[in-house]
Amino acid sequence: MALGGGTFSSQNKVLPGAYFQFISTKGARNVAGERGVAAIALELDWGEDNVIFDLTAADIQKNSMAMLGYSYDSEKLKGIRDILKHAKLVHVYKLTSGGEKASNTYATAKYTGVAGNSIKTVIASNVDNTSAYDVSTYMGTTLVDRQTVTSPAELKDNDYVSFKKDASLTKEAGVSMTGGTNAAADTSAHQAFLDKIESYPDVNTIGYAGTDESIKALYAAFAKRMRDEVGIRLQAVMHGYAGDSIACVNVKNSADNVYWVLGVTAGLAGNESATNMVYDGEMPVKTDYTQKQLEAAIKSGEYVLHKVGSSVRVLEDINSLVTYTDDMGEVFSDNQTVRVIDTLADSIAGIFCTKYIGRVPNNASGRTSLWSDIVSICQQMVDMKALESFDSSDITVEQGTAKKSVVVNSAVVVINTMDKLYMKTVIA
Repeated sequence: MALGGGTFSSQNKVLPGAYFQFISTKGARNVAGERGVAAIALELDWGEDNVIFDLTAADIQKNSMAMLGYSYDSEKLKGIRDILKHAKLVHVYKLTSGGEKASNTYATAKYTGVAGNSIKTVIASNVDNTSAYDVSTYMGTTLVDRQTVTSPAELKDNDYVSFKKDASLTKEAGVSMTGGTNAAADTSAHQAFLDKIESYPDVNTIGYAGTDESIKALYAAFAKRMRDEVGIRLQAVMHGYAGDSIACVNVKNSADNVYWVLGVTAGLAGNESATNMVYDGEMPVKTDYTQKQLEAAIKSGEYVLHKVGSSVRVLEDINSLVTYTDDMGEVFSDNQTVRVIDTLADSIAGIFCTKYIGRVPNNASGRTSLWSDIVSICQQMVDMKALESFDSSDITVEQGTAKKSVVVNSAVVVINTMDKLYMKTVIA
């Protein structure tokens, strides 16, 4: 990152940027754009190697075959479909990058991976021009390209294959490609993904839907570092990992349910909660928990899907934080609270980095301008019912210990959704 960011405990930062400290109350620019961006590394059978590429729900509905090697309704794409139930965008990295491309006499697959072995070339005589050939490309049983040419030199590469321009065209009922392979999806592949996604400041959540404990620890450390040192306030969603941190969401049910939780956690706005949200994903969900087990899960910082009547719902929208301090109390275990403070921090950092750094003098007038912008942001969050009404006098902007630094002190009250009803009725 070009500018500094993250948390601070003392005024000792080196890089210019915006640093934040959110603490619990003892004893008790315009607001940043919409959330909705998830990121995940997947063991894919098709797709571009060693890059981050973007998917939306529209992309996989219209172009899943070209982008991922399978039709939209394929079992292979259940996880991606679950993410995009609620995420607006997902940054995807192909863990299996570095395999071999499939090929046949006439063409080579565009991408590496075993899905290339389902490609077939069919060559037939053109009915209107006996000197021409119809060259068709099939992905599985789906026709994805057809060209009419008189020589192989006329063939144009498509989204699936690169044609061998020196091949001889002869009628073929179907020539399958072979030799496509996936590379191993090991720890180094996950590290390559994390190295690349670090430069994507729009990410709200990253996910790992596997069971390797060392890889879980890798993601947890990454998420914590992004929040504390880089200023990218994201959360890592994993199964069965007690991270004890606001940076980690610990899904109890199964690794397959990480996909849906990943999308939900990214997609909810700062004033929304997933508590009691109906599960609308495609993966099976283990729900045979007793009430005592559900209580224990909440106390352990586990994100649980449970059965309510005929539907499956989110028990409570929490992260894995269970060790509380005066500065980080129980309120921080609530994901809605985290989304609110992340939105607040991102909004203030955005306006500070674009409007103030290197431009506005650190004098009384400049600090008043910054104060006014911060008050405006807080008021917008009050209007969106993310913060309670606040007194602008609770926000101060002061000269820091260094001539180029400013210190903002503020007090805000986060609004949460209703989770519990305690009703006492006196009958006369």
